[in-house]
Amino acid sequence: MGMIMAVSFTRYGRLYYLDPGGHSPKVGDKVLVPTDAGPEVAECVWAPQYVSEDIDGLPVCQGLAADQHLARDESNRRRRAEARSVSKRLIKRHELPMKVVGVDYLDVDNVFTVYFSAPHRVDFRALVRDLARNLRARVELRQIGPRDEARLQGGIGPCGRDLCCATFLKDFEPVSVRMAKDQDLPVNPLRIAGACGRLMCCLKYEHPLYQEFRASAPRTGTAVDTPEGSGTVVGHNVPGDSVIVRLNDGGRRCACSRASVCSPRKQHDEMYGKAGDPEE
Repeated sequence: MGMIMAVSFTRYGRLYYLDPGGHSPKVGDKVLVPTDAGPEVAECVWAPQYVSEDIDGLPVCQGLAADQHLARDESNRRRRAEARSVSKRLIKRHELPMKVVGVDYLDVDNVFTVYFSAPHRVDFRALVRDLARNLRARVELRQIGPRDEARLQGGIGPCGRDLCCATFLKDFEPVSVRMAKDQDLPVNPLRIAGACGRLMCCLKYEHPLYQEFRASAPRTGTAVDTPEGSGTVVGHNVPGDSVIVRLNDGGRRCACSRASVCSPRKQHDEMYGKAGDPEE
């Protein structure tokens, strides 16, 4: 059993998990998170709590942020805002098809990293020189894809919640249209696409459940026996772990648990034994 806490560098942003390291911050407290550039200020989102499993390798919280840390964080925030404004102005001047998505600033080395999206590769060498001269710092430009753009910008998904990629999701996993078909979702790009324009990451969450259900449940059109009588399978309710059956007697429909529905093969096995069993 160990302790864990969660912090975020921006309000409602992506969560990062820490080992409290003996500290007891409350929700909303500003704490120090170890990074390659030194301790950075983040907001405590989950107070330290015990978890049943052992968690090793988490960064250790370095305590509450002091006034000098908060002052440095505010100064870096202003520098990032300045870099974003200057970048937009110079991109417009250079007439480049670029959109600024985010800005990072490493005050130790005085280096800005400007993340941008563009429809194709862009020659930004002249822009980098102008940016470095205006910001009086070294500047790096990095082009990112639509999924990373959504992660950096954040937003609300079709479910009404903050985007998974901007809150808890660590890595993007491949998602296919087959996953939507297996879950009986409409194969309409407008219905199954996220804020990034790509297939929603959440299509992968419940997919294993649907695969497991379909592997053992009788297919649509199969004649089955149920506790309410014989009938034909006309549908599935995977979240409810049930099968929709149209009864032969009167055509009434009923929902039966998957475990209680017997297909003809199961009935045959129960009556005559499985294939290969020695005759009694």
